[in-house]
This record gives sequence, C-alpha cells and structure tokens, in this order.
Amino acid sequence: MSIDDEGVAAALEAIDAVRRYYSDKGIFEPTFGFGQRPALLVIDMAYGWTDPAYATGSLRLDEAVAGIQRLLPLCRANRVPVVYTTSPFRAGEEDPMHARETGQYRCWDQHACEIDARLTPAPGELVIEKETASAFFGTHLAAYLIQQKVDTLIVTGCSTSACVRASATDSRAYRLHTIVPRQCVQDRAPAAHEYNLFDIDAKFADVVDIQVVEGYLRKRGEVCV
Repeated sequence: MSIDDEGVAAALEAIDAVRRYYSDKGIFEPTFGFGQRPALLVIDMAYGWTDPAYATGSLRLDEAVAGIQRLLPLCRANRVPVVYTTSPFRAGEEDPMHARETGQYRCWDQHACEIDARLTPAPGELVIEKETASAFFGTHLAAYLIQQKVDTLIVTGCSTSACVRASATDSRAYRLHTIVPRQCVQDRAPAAHEYNLFDIDAKFADVVDIQVVEGYLRKRGEVCV
C-alpha cells in the first residue's frame, strides 16, 4: 500500500467516525439543494497548478480537468455563466502565494497564470485574477454573480483543501446554493481531498456526483428552451 493509499484509508476511517458523531447528534444533515440560475466557477486550472514543472503543479489534475470538460459544453449550450480564476503575475515582484517554490522547479512566471489549454475560456467568459485562496475575497465575483442573477454556484478546480474550500465557504456566506461535483475538484494530497470534501459537504455546500450536476444542467436547458 502506498503512502497516498494509507493516507486515504486513514482519512476515510476518520470521516466515518465524524459522520457517525454528526448522525448521533443530529447535526450537519440537511442538504442545500440547487437553485434556478447557476454559474460555473473554475478555480485555478492554470499551468501553475496543472504543469508539474511548477511546485504547485505537482500533478496534472487530469481527473478534475476531465470532469470540468464534461460540464463546460453543457453550461455553454445552456447559457450558464462560466467564471475562471487564476493568480496575477507581476514581473519583478515576489508573489507571497508562491514564494516557497524551490530551485528544482520552474520559477513562477506569466505562463503559470495562463489557463490550461484543455480548459480554454470561450470568448466572453470572465477570467478573474485573485490574490488569496477565495475566489470572492478582493475580487468582483460577487458583484458579477449578482448582476447575472445567479443563485447557484457550481464550484470546480483546485485545490480541494485550499481555494475550493475557501471559495465554497464564501459562496455559502453569500447565501448561494453551492454545489461541488466531486469529480471536478482535486488536491495534491488525496487524504486532504477526501476529508475536505466531507467537511465542505457537512457545512457549506452539497458535494455530489458529476452526473447529478449534468442532469440538473440538462433539465434546466429543457426549461429554458
């Protein structure tokens, strides 16, 4: 058994214990459900996170990419707003978010901030540069969603334990129906991925199978036709 497998097994055991505790206490059980007007948020799927040449891209995030690729055509066909986030790059300035990269990795550069070509934004789709983990903090995301009359935010991208979690937490704070399709988010540490999905689902969002989201988007498309 690999270290990752051992970590996941330990995380799942801990999750089961916490789930039983919540169930016994009768807390964190309701779901939030879907609303009527969704948007898709694609968090930090830029080369800095998907290219192993960078310290933050220690894996290609192929699973999350494949999941997001399934949702993008449905969103675009049904006129669902799609918003991407990435980090800003300022030549000559140290970025505190990525300052801990070591010499064995490529230095953080403009390419690191470009959205992976596998998920290229379509013309007119919003790309937001954010300075911190949450897609909301210090950005105009909330104002944009209000302008679009969005009440449901489908959160995808990386990483589950950091930017996805922070964005889902803030999304709930704005009283949005917050949905996390589990096949569309990923983390460098599988154990952290599993535990954070559980905790996000318990407190801030509905973590669901991607097929549930696909069904919702198709049904919404039929209503809009």
